Amino acid sequence: MVKVITYGTYDLLHYGHIRLLERAKALGDYLIVGVTTDDFDKTRGKINVQQPLMERVESVKATGIADEIIIEEYEGQKIDDIRRYGVDIFTVGSDWEGKFDYLKEYCKVVYLERTQGISSTEVRSHQQELRLGLVGEFAMLNTVGQESSYVNGLSASSVYTEDSSRLSKQLKELITEKTYEGFLGDVDAVYIASRPEKHYEQVKQALEQGKHVLVESPVTLERTRCKELLELAEKKNRILMESIKTAYATAYSRLLLLIKSGKIGSVVSVDATCTSLREIGEDGMAEQSAWSSICEWGPVAMLPILQILGANYEEKRIVSHLIKSPADTVKFDAFTKIDFVYPEAVASLKVGKGVKSEGELIVSGTKGYVYVPAPWWKTDYFEIRYENPADNQRYFYQLDGEGLRYELVTFLKSIRMGKDMSYVDKEITAVIAGLISDFENGVDMKTIL
Repeated sequence: MVKVITYGTYDLLHYGHIRLLERAKALGDYLIVGVTTDDFDKTRGKINVQQPLMERVESVKATGIADEIIIEEYEGQKIDDIRRYGVDIFTVGSDWEGKFDYLKEYCKVVYLERTQGISSTEVRSHQQELRLGLVGEFAMLNTVGQESSYVNGLSASSVYTEDSSRLSKQLKELITEKTYEGFLGDVDAVYIASRPEKHYEQVKQALEQGKHVLVESPVTLERTRCKELLELAEKKNRILMESIKTAYATAYSRLLLLIKSGKIGSVVSVDATCTSLREIGEDGMAEQSAWSSICEWGPVAMLPILQILGANYEEKRIVSHLIKSPADTVKFDAFTKIDFVYPEAVASLKVGKGVKSEGELIVSGTKGYVYVPAPWWKTDYFEIRYENPADNQRYFYQLDGEGLRYELVTFLKSIRMGKDMSYVDKEITAVIAGLISDFENGVDMKTIL
């Protein structure tokens, strides 16, 4: 029996895929098809895959061509598979010619001509491109504009801002002179990164005009208003996603899965720290345009606590070091610490834009602990450590765009599929808004001046 193996993403399975599989099958008696995982595709730069892994597997299965389907998860797996399955022929499309010649040491390598004029990329590109409008005054919009260029089917088409001083030359060229209402009429979806106190009105107006919304966390400064917007999005059948790009980083996602699988036993403590020294003047005063520490860093630091331990904490305590804005109107915290008590665990977060500390994440369990070095919120590496150092395990994952481009892909995919596929649950979105509301209203809070 001659065994043949081939690999692919098989996103939006089309005639070209089927012809290639048929020709691969004709090379031997038994065809093994490897379908690549979402994470492995990310490492190869394929971040615009539309279908989840199991949908792609089922599509290949439905052709009836493959005798066996396996999952490709890591670099170097092809050699392992060839040995494990006793493969005689490795085959792939001619657009990869020469790339896999190293496999000739293990089996015969055949490059097949692809069907001309059709590919998954072309299929995706024929879908209507989503016009993304950018809203806000902060430099983070420059990153969003740049990262959106990596996402097939999405383009930053216009910008609405009240202050363009921090925006790149490219974004300044997209600035509209229209009102916000007029700006909304020219886009399909919006990314909002304005000051947090503007979020509620801007998100509400966008949803009411039938636009999908991706908004920097916190969604609002009040829990009730946050729930109102979530209900409005559901009523309008529109996507409303909270933007916390860390949630979409591969390393962070894997970390959560390992913790939930019991790798460190029962979690008894989560400690997250996020600090920076940006946007504080030489006189120690907060710039008028600066986000407070709790608004800029709070949602990120809250994320692992709420995703690991849940949203139902029993009590909390907020301690904050406040400084005044130049106009003495903005409540700006140079540093804030929040302690949480759960039925069987504790947690704490430290955030600051006027105090510097080690930005690490530590999750302690009954069998071991997870250590993520600074800056943990954009890590590509973490460790699971045990009593015996010889048992320690290290994990490395590629991180492109700090997770933002993967978040944009998820936003686009949610819109296309008509269902919310966010990595941040709506309950957590509401709890984050509630915690920041408590800060703003001084609930469970002690102030250090």
